Amino acid sequence: MDPRTEIIKERLKEVDKLIPVASGKGGVGKSLIASTTALLISEKEYDVGLFDLDLHGPSAHVILGAQDYSFPEEKKGIIPPEVGNIKFMSTVYYSRDKPSPLRGDDISNALRELLAVTRWGDLDYLIVDMPPGIGNETLDTIQLMKKAKFLVATTPSKVALSTVKKLVQMLKELEVPIAGIIENMKTENSPDIKREIENLGVTYLGEIRFDRNLEKAIGKPRKILETSFAEDLKKALSSEF
Repeated sequence: MDPRTEIIKERLKEVDKLIPVASGKGGVGKSLIASTTALLISEKEYDVGLFDLDLHGPSAHVILGAQDYSFPEEKKGIIPPEVGNIKFMSTVYYSRDKPSPLRGDDISNALRELLAVTRWGDLDYLIVDMPPGIGNETLDTIQLMKKAKFLVATTPSKVALSTVKKLVQMLKELEVPIAGIIENMKTENSPDIKREIENLGVTYLGEIRFDRNLEKAIGKPRKILETSFAEDLKKALSSEF
């Protein structure tokens, strides 16, 4: 048995609520939802962590404006640096924002190592920006984060929704709790997918309107919180947080 499994359990024991944000595919705004969720919760004076576990395309550091890639402090593990009021950890501190050509067992080992060495301490919430899709990274995270409750992101796109259906089916088969599904990038011409989501047996948390001004706020956490994107996300999460 991998000894890191027990170490990970020890690292996460003081985390009250563990929320991985997942999607069936990339390009649906998952990282923005994860990062903004952490920002919104931190506004309520909770102790919050954000863990960007996307080994191939980490982006939460760009969203939060955390451009210092200096390796974090080490003291019996890695201590996540604080970005505003959020404890933040990302694969970018290891890759220095360069490509990470990992595959197969290397991916699983990297995830286990990241989870095992990171010291979160006492947190009310740990938001995890998951790698997109339903590959080994998602399965490993489910195995290693026993008390996780998934938040799923989609867009009204048929392609995005079809992959989300597979993700939800997998989570249900593994008996993993699902907080609900958020519909991102909603426009006036978008199809109505609320019923399709509810037919999956999960909660439709709400919709986030397509926000043309959001791009200008990237890298500026205070500006992000002033967007209609953040406003809609706050409404969608009101029943959970």
